[in-house]
Amino acid sequence: MAEFDPDALILKILTDPAVIPDPYPLLRELREHAPIFQTALTGTWILTRYDDIRAVLRDRRCGSPPPRVDRGERVGIDGSSRRDRDPESLSMLFLNPPDHTRIRGLVSRAFTPRRIEKLRPEISAMADGLLDDLGVEGDLIGSLAFPLPANVVSALVGVPAADRDDLRPLITDLGVGIEPTASDEEIAIADQAGRQIRSYLLDLIAERRNDPQDDLLSVLIEASDADGDRLTENEVIVNTILIYAAGFETTTHLIGNLVRNMVAHPDQLALVRDDRTLIPNAVEEVLRFDPPVQIDGRFVLDDIEVAGHEVPAGSSIVTSLAAGNRDPAIFAEPDRFDVQRTDTQVLSFGSGVHHCLGAALARLEGQVVLDRLLDRYGRWEITAEPSWRKRVTLRGVERLDVAFG
Repeated sequence: MAEFDPDALILKILTDPAVIPDPYPLLRELREHAPIFQTALTGTWILTRYDDIRAVLRDRRCGSPPPRVDRGERVGIDGSSRRDRDPESLSMLFLNPPDHTRIRGLVSRAFTPRRIEKLRPEISAMADGLLDDLGVEGDLIGSLAFPLPANVVSALVGVPAADRDDLRPLITDLGVGIEPTASDEEIAIADQAGRQIRSYLLDLIAERRNDPQDDLLSVLIEASDADGDRLTENEVIVNTILIYAAGFETTTHLIGNLVRNMVAHPDQLALVRDDRTLIPNAVEEVLRFDPPVQIDGRFVLDDIEVAGHEVPAGSSIVTSLAAGNRDPAIFAEPDRFDVQRTDTQVLSFGSGVHHCLGAALARLEGQVVLDRLLDRYGRWEITAEPSWRKRVTLRGVERLDVAFG
């Protein structure tokens, strides 16, 4: 029998397009044979067990590289240069406490449960309008899964409807910056997109200062103008870009994964159809079984021990959220899609101080979409092989041909 080679396996997972539609058997193999290892390729530590991943994500000794560490030339998902050493130029995604704590505390004012739940009727109306246009067949991604979250986060942020079509492709281009396999050409495109988005937001911030609205951008500007803790204009920009970028592509994939998995498991679709109280469970199970965000990373700020392994300061750790979500030590029959699971603590939104601020909004959008689809259609069918995006961090399909009846 050939010796197990975790480096070859992780390279296949990251670079082989044929793996993208179903990486889970390989992730299971990695978790069973090398649940924690340091790659010979880059020196990065790879984690695949739930408890190890959660512990690292919640450990304050693990975070983002400090500003003095060379981040490389790649643009961040917040539009900032990874070489920029000024903390003020980085979103909270790339900061550690206390800077992260200050900014997250101010930004979170825009993500109160009341503000999120207040969006439910608007999200339902948006979904109904898009489904009216879709009718009974077409591309679900282009017709619903992409425009719905893009419009929702645009409304939340305060981007006028007339500007949204121009901004969406720029955000999509920017998102490639976090992919470990992105080409130099894709990074250059992401960098250019980041500059264009920043320029647009500078103009919109000026408008909102003169005419505040009931939107996230106005909340952030108010926080920046308040006495005491404040956000600088640049902090408003980079964190708005982060929220915008994180707020629609991930949810696009969540909706696509939701429909794919409900169609693939008609018995589970029937359960939800018969009992709508299972809708939140169903969305949570999709997040566990087939998460839009597959990996998360941390920089080790101080020496730590993970599962008996000494991981020194200065190391990089990649956590496989997708593998952790299917850890049999945590989830019974983890490879079975089951909308009746309870107490599912998914890793899909991360954990610890960097837990996704928009988790409640993403869940709400998934729940609304499932409810509206169930109201309209008795028959769900996928009519062609899904077309997958060639990305391993934000994983999902770019086209999903469906027929409803």
